[in-house]
Amino acid sequence: MAKLASQAPVPVFVAQGDDAPAETARLCLNSTLTIVETPRAAAILLVAGTIPASLIPNLHRLHDQLPHPRATVFWQAEPTDLLSEAVTVRNDDNLVSVLTDTRSSLLSGSHGTEADLLPDAPPNEWRGVGSHGQGGKGMMGGTPYGRPMAMTAADFRDGLELDAYTADFGPFLPMFPPGLVLTLTLQGDVIQKVSVVHLPFAGEGNAGAALLRLLGLPALAKRLLRGPSDDADFKRLIRLSGVRAAIPPGLGCAPIGSDVRERFERLTTDPGNPSKVHVDGVGLGDLLIGLEWHEAMLVLNSFDDESLRAICANTSSPELEEKNGDSMDHEGHAGHMS
Repeated sequence: MAKLASQAPVPVFVAQGDDAPAETARLCLNSTLTIVETPRAAAILLVAGTIPASLIPNLHRLHDQLPHPRATVFWQAEPTDLLSEAVTVRNDDNLVSVLTDTRSSLLSGSHGTEADLLPDAPPNEWRGVGSHGQGGKGMMGGTPYGRPMAMTAADFRDGLELDAYTADFGPFLPMFPPGLVLTLTLQGDVIQKVSVVHLPFAGEGNAGAALLRLLGLPALAKRLLRGPSDDADFKRLIRLSGVRAAIPPGLGCAPIGSDVRERFERLTTDPGNPSKVHVDGVGLGDLLIGLEWHEAMLVLNSFDDESLRAICANTSSPELEEKNGDSMDHEGHAGHMS
């Protein structure tokens, strides 16, 4: 069974760090690998590029979600203290071969599965707290069974009292630009508040492919990553797909003068040289508050890397520089923009 299983594509979840190799986005083009959207479907956690110190706890939490047997592979990255025994890809190693060999070793048992890095404990102590010992405070509030309870708040659109839930999202969420961490308050799937915890990494500019995947066109996303051999044919396929009509008109427009539709066309027709947009004074709150989740994801992925980083810096809370630590100093202008 292990021999048969080793012939299947290797399920890999990619945790992309800063200065990740340019080939990271194109790993999905290799038929030997399956780049999965959740760590719970992966056998291997691939860490590509440097993970800033402030995001290492996020990486460790991500690691513990992989099912057994599992392994971690660091590619152009240094293993963390808790993952010091993980596989490291050297400069002369073939990445795909390392991944396939590691998965085969996991299946045969010659490579032991990695233990949890974090204690198996709830995020908040709840046992014995509250009138019923469930961690709650009466009918609502508190941390029942360790998780914060959503509290009612007025919906800014119509004033109705709906459950509002606040949580951090990122930095390895597949539908987020790598490195971006946002604190969002949601009522249902509508964004009520937004603040930036960590800026997205400066990348290679694969927003066009990300938009195509979000819009349900993974084959065209892969074709864009390969580089269309016939630009006219690629544009024709985009037009025939009707995807432009699936993007709500005016989405992500105010006050920067271009909407998601326009930026989508720039990113897919000339991905190597997307036109920059005017973002002075524009924050994520201007663009995301009031949007449903799927609309917000389209907006986030419609900007080139430089513009998105500027927008996020305009949104930054006073704690951003402290939370980002040394990575802010390394990135230079980020501290000034915040």
